[in-house]
Amino acid sequence: MEFTEPDMNRFLLIFSAALLLSAASSYAAPGLTRVDADSEYVRLIGRSKADGNGNICFDWSGTTVRVRFSGTSLKLDMSSSRRSYFNMWLDREASADNDAVLKVVSDTTLVLAEGLKKGEHEVTLQLRSEGEQGMATLKSFATDGRFLAPKPAKARHIEFIGDSYTCGYGTESLSRDEPFSIETENCNLTYAAYLSRYFDAEFNLVSHSGMGIVRNYNGKKCDTMTQRYGRVFDEAGKEAWDFSGRRPDLVVIYLGTNDFSVSLQPSLRSWCSEYSKLLGQIRSAYGDGVPVLCVASKADELLGYYVKTAVERSGFPNVHWVAVGGPAQQRQRTGCKLASECRGTEKTGLCASALCLHAEFMGNRS
Repeated sequence: MEFTEPDMNRFLLIFSAALLLSAASSYAAPGLTRVDADSEYVRLIGRSKADGNGNICFDWSGTTVRVRFSGTSLKLDMSSSRRSYFNMWLDREASADNDAVLKVVSDTTLVLAEGLKKGEHEVTLQLRSEGEQGMATLKSFATDGRFLAPKPAKARHIEFIGDSYTCGYGTESLSRDEPFSIETENCNLTYAAYLSRYFDAEFNLVSHSGMGIVRNYNGKKCDTMTQRYGRVFDEAGKEAWDFSGRRPDLVVIYLGTNDFSVSLQPSLRSWCSEYSKLLGQIRSAYGDGVPVLCVASKADELLGYYVKTAVERSGFPNVHWVAVGGPAQQRQRTGCKLASECRGTEKTGLCASALCLHAEFMGNRS
């Protein structure tokens, strides 16, 4: 049998339609309900951006995703520009111990849960690696049941601005002499995460290892945290972040260690000038009603004086400072070299004892 040109055209049309239906059927995965990452059923905590195609992109360490569903399974289609690592919890609040660690390289489908009892469930994902390790892009979630409205936000929210102490460089390393690897970085084991859990608060991190106020580690002056603070992304571009969303109840700045690294020391004038610029950005974004706590480590004997002086000279109201030292700082010196981080459970001592003196900012813990 020979095909005439009209017959061939009809055959190609029908064949193409069949391929499209097959692809659509494969994508929909019969029996599964799918929602885009930017849907109302997906809650993001931290800075992120919708790309207009249903996807959500982010790269700041600590960015958290929460999804509720009624069913027995949950899958996620996503990608990473390099290598992104996530902590995951199933049907419980985030804690120091996670239920799983997920590695994402390029495009992938993650089976977040399967074989669950029928009923309501929630999955929480937290980006534990930094922006320089890759930008994460969430595409869609799928379940064999139905998606549920997210739980409301917690009553308290803290924003932390910092460096490796804040994003968890080397927190899972076995000793301070162990070379850094992405696998040992975990922001969930930092003082920021412990303090947030203490106050039952949500949090977001604006942090990057090696960053400083005037200059970064080893004297580098490009893209300090003062310059990065107002951005949507840590590494994936310089687009400005929209601060019109929820205001934090407290902002914590824990910077300065890298400004004084490798025996360097910024001038007091330049330090106060740049610190004031950062405080000005915070005040412009959130107003005077949000308290700001400026923390000084004991990385250098002058750092406490520098932070105190910067706060006093800034003239901004509702800005406070505290120096962290003694046993808490000593315990910090037992982790991955360069950042001198500590192992997870020891983070409870780092800063928490000093910061808890300022509990009046957050009210009494319930």
